[in-house]
Amino acid sequence: MNTSRRIFVFGLGAIGLSACTTGGGGTLGPRISSAPSDLQPVPNAGYDAWVAAFKTRAAGQGISSGTLSAAFRGAGYLPGVVKRDRNQTEFSRTLEDYLAIAASDERVSKGRAAFARHRNTLSAIEAKYGVAAEIVAAVWGLESFYGERRGDVPVISSTSTLAYDGRRGAFFEKQLIAALKILQNGDVSAANMTGSWAGAMGHTQFIPTSYQAFAVDFTGDGRRDIWSADPSDALASTAAYLSRNGWTRGLKWGGEVGNGAPAGTSIQPQPGGPTFNVTSNFRAIKRYNNSDNYAIGVGHLADRIGGAGPIRTSFPPDADGLTKADRVSLQTKLTARGFDTDGTDGVIGPNSRKAISAYQSSVGLPATGNPSLDLLHRLG
Repeated sequence: MNTSRRIFVFGLGAIGLSACTTGGGGTLGPRISSAPSDLQPVPNAGYDAWVAAFKTRAAGQGISSGTLSAAFRGAGYLPGVVKRDRNQTEFSRTLEDYLAIAASDERVSKGRAAFARHRNTLSAIEAKYGVAAEIVAAVWGLESFYGERRGDVPVISSTSTLAYDGRRGAFFEKQLIAALKILQNGDVSAANMTGSWAGAMGHTQFIPTSYQAFAVDFTGDGRRDIWSADPSDALASTAAYLSRNGWTRGLKWGGEVGNGAPAGTSIQPQPGGPTFNVTSNFRAIKRYNNSDNYAIGVGHLADRIGGAGPIRTSFPPDADGLTKADRVSLQTKLTARGFDTDGTDGVIGPNSRKAISAYQSSVGLPATGNPSLDLLHRLG
């Protein structure tokens, strides 16, 4: 992943702010009332001492005492941020599973509705930066579900916690300094500078250093506001990012071979699955997130938002011998028996495996949590 821009793709939950508790430097900071308990600020003497030393370093980089005071007045140590950073699981998802999430029926329908609501803004952004309006909308859809999941963890708290923790201390101290410069510039207040647990911000999830490099004031109000309900600045900032990273006006990203794909380089990310021709604009999307699946997800979702249909080529059965239709059937049958899989999208994730284990235990089978054709047949 290209960490110069942002850190994560999926899993950003909206977490609200209210009340207060002990924060960094002995202050009383905002309490994230709807967050899990481990994302509530807690007293930490080591963190407080680190903040005191950091303020001296920050002052040496041009951060004013007023900015530091305002920023850390509401900051605190968030133990859940450290836990999430240390417990990230590396895994690879098949393209079929990725697209089931990235271009789900819900994400497509919400994308078409969001596109219609913001058509004029997206068209103006395309005219200025040359990036297709549907591509910008698709990035928005993948990054924050069209603004519904922007994240509400205070960025000063999250980045300072991770800088203090030290595993990637230098990187997050750089993000913290950038966040303070954003505050000092007046683009947003400390209370409103919120994002994911790792500091990715706004509608299209920019980390602070990338915000500094690429964010734009498209509305002309004097602030580069990627946090508010109005997504205009965030969408334009995404287009500016792609434009400055090699996007070619008027060129398609690519497409499924045999389904109107332009000339380009052929790739087949999943053996036995569809083949795509991709262009230099596919590589520009990968500068946003260095993943073939992500870039295909953005491109395909953009096509779907624009009215295109699903991928035509079938994917092969998975390692368990199950097709997507089999997996959907398995989830549907488990849920009907009272073992809720929390959705029937054909993606066997933690909730589906938990449901499988519960069913297996209920009928005296070893609770492996693994899907299989035998299990599907047993469910009838």
